[in-house]
Amino acid sequence: MGTMPAAPNILLIADRSRPEVDEVVANLQPDLERWCGSVRELPPGNGVIEPADLDGVELAVVVGGDGTMIQQARRLIEHDVPLVPINCGRLGFLASFDAESLREEAGLVFAGDPPRRRHSVLNVDIHRAAGDVLGLPAINDCVLTAGPPFRMIQLSLDIGGQGGPSLSGDGLIVSTPTGSTAYNLSAGGPIVSPSMEAIVVTPLAAHSLGFRPFVMSEESSLDVVIEHANEGTTVVIDGQDSIHVEAGDRLRISGHRRSVQFVTCSREPYWRILIDKMRWAAPPSYRRRRPS
Repeated sequence: MGTMPAAPNILLIADRSRPEVDEVVANLQPDLERWCGSVRELPPGNGVIEPADLDGVELAVVVGGDGTMIQQARRLIEHDVPLVPINCGRLGFLASFDAESLREEAGLVFAGDPPRRRHSVLNVDIHRAAGDVLGLPAINDCVLTAGPPFRMIQLSLDIGGQGGPSLSGDGLIVSTPTGSTAYNLSAGGPIVSPSMEAIVVTPLAAHSLGFRPFVMSEESSLDVVIEHANEGTTVVIDGQDSIHVEAGDRLRISGHRRSVQFVTCSREPYWRILIDKMRWAAPPSYRRRRPS
């Protein structure tokens, strides 16, 4: 008879100042202490997590909405710790568990080798015309937006060093497969399975009849040179970090050397989430025909 796996040590991240989050944590805390070897808690936010904070930690239980999941995935990217996402937000696209489903699947989640999905991450390097370089990870997307006074901006693209099109318009969305169902989807970009290693590129209001979204391998890099910018032209990473950019600056976007792992809920597979939560391909609300 095989030995039972040891109960995992976990890191709990939750914003207890939010009443709905504190209620969920208070509800789950006795169970977490029973399921796990130890429960260590860290405050939310984007502060650096030191290796000592994760000594012996095997899972990070994160309570919040999708924005919290993205923020904490970025915090943990260098530590390769899987996230157990518990939803307290409106949609819960990334946060697939609630208290009830976590209890139902605790035997899988805390059994030593939980089911998980790896999500690709973007590496965004912003090369300033002056020579400085700023590097940031993106879990969902990198958005280059025209900004005030909202005139068109001009961009030159290069795909893998083989050249590329120019773009005049309101900007550009570069997303991961995970982020393909966020701003990218609203702008007319494709849905891409999160299991794929790809980069999705979607123009924003391109002044062209021929510039369409495209998908490229994350093994290639995308260079975006800002030829003409507005005073408020900005790069936005995951809707959380905003960086002002100017004409002459260049973005190099590629696949990150690391990925992030989310523990998955068996009753909410990816395509089912699209149908149930995103209302994928939902038909119009037709009136009932009157009987003849």
